Amino acid sequence: MPGRSLLLSAALAVAAAVPVLGAGPAAAAPRPDLGRQTLPAGDGWASAGTGTTGGAAAPAANVRVVTDRAGLAAALASPGPRIIYVKGVVDVDRTCADFATGGYTLAGYLAAYDPAVWGRDTEPSGPLEDARAASAAAQTKYIKLKVPSGTTIVGLPGATIRGVNLHVDKADNVIIRNIRFEDAADCFPQWDPTDGAEGNWNSLYDNISVTGSTHVWIDHNTFSDGDNPDSAQPFYFGRPYQVHDGQADITAGSDFVTVSWNKFTDHDKTMLIGSTNNPATDRGKLSVTVHHNEFYNNLQRLPRVRFGKVHVYNNYYQVPDAGPFEYALGVGVESQIYAENNYFRLSRSVDPADLLYNWGGTTLTAKGNLLRVGGGETPLDLVAAYNAKNDPDLGSDAGWTPTLHTTIDPAATVRREVSRHAGAGEIH
Repeated sequence: MPGRSLLLSAALAVAAAVPVLGAGPAAAAPRPDLGRQTLPAGDGWASAGTGTTGGAAAPAANVRVVTDRAGLAAALASPGPRIIYVKGVVDVDRTCADFATGGYTLAGYLAAYDPAVWGRDTEPSGPLEDARAASAAAQTKYIKLKVPSGTTIVGLPGATIRGVNLHVDKADNVIIRNIRFEDAADCFPQWDPTDGAEGNWNSLYDNISVTGSTHVWIDHNTFSDGDNPDSAQPFYFGRPYQVHDGQADITAGSDFVTVSWNKFTDHDKTMLIGSTNNPATDRGKLSVTVHHNEFYNNLQRLPRVRFGKVHVYNNYYQVPDAGPFEYALGVGVESQIYAENNYFRLSRSVDPADLLYNWGGTTLTAKGNLLRVGGGETPLDLVAAYNAKNDPDLGSDAGWTPTLHTTIDPAATVRREVSRHAGAGEIH
């Protein structure tokens, strides 16, 4: 793969050659570039079968540079295969007030569904809940953009997508690379007093949602909540007002996905693989590879898995504070996680037994993982650490051995390599 400087120079050349959407057909790219790159053979589950090429075969007329939300929406709706270069900051050019309808106000909603008034036995209903749902529908229509089959979306240097939910839905062959994703915030979270012992606020949007799709490569992106972090949200009814959902969620029977060399930072619900315990849609699917990603100060779902054969290797986990942290790997119903040569850097307050959480699963293969607390590194047996503190025990054999993967690096090199090369702007 060319060096970073060559790749960025190529991308800049394409940006100069390709008009902003609406300015007419694009000239042919002068040489290979990020938009024409495809997933290498053997690079995780997304390389299975036909592999993942995205829009690499797009004719010049199907190549666009976009600089705003309207341009991105139009490019996604244009003929495929397509290559879409994101330039600058693509933002949602509306406020929450622009989506509110039916008399919805947060103050009115809080007054109507305060547990002291509404109780805790039933979900909200009535005019203000209807108004919230209608407002949410208006926001969804504007910020959730469908990504069709045969698409590559790649960021030019410094590209950011903010406040938008890219939705890869019932599609095949999609590549998303080299973009900063920020703050896909829900203006109208729903209060559910029946969710858990104390109730919860639930939000709708991920930065990237993959539903019912196959052959998807999510690579070298950076995910954060921007200047609107979960930690800054208020508490209502004694629960955090949750305005974010996942950063990259893979659900609804999706299959053959590779998530590589991304940075996931300062977020709660990070990556969900499988969203229900119903096997009808997901059993035999949700084959996902998660490798060489950096997870910094994330609270849970790194990832949480149901049903899928998920290879989690050479990732760099940093957990600086035990207070908000919940777990790293969620072992869900019929999950088959193979966790290999990952590097876990924990503060002294974090118990390694809490890196796993049992959501109804029975087993996980863990090998070659490394733990750093303070300045010392020691081998980490994830399953043994979990079993020493929890009952029932997890088994240590997920029942399969991954064969589709890049070189699996020694765990001792992961901290250096991933911190240097993961994230947007770091393709090498």
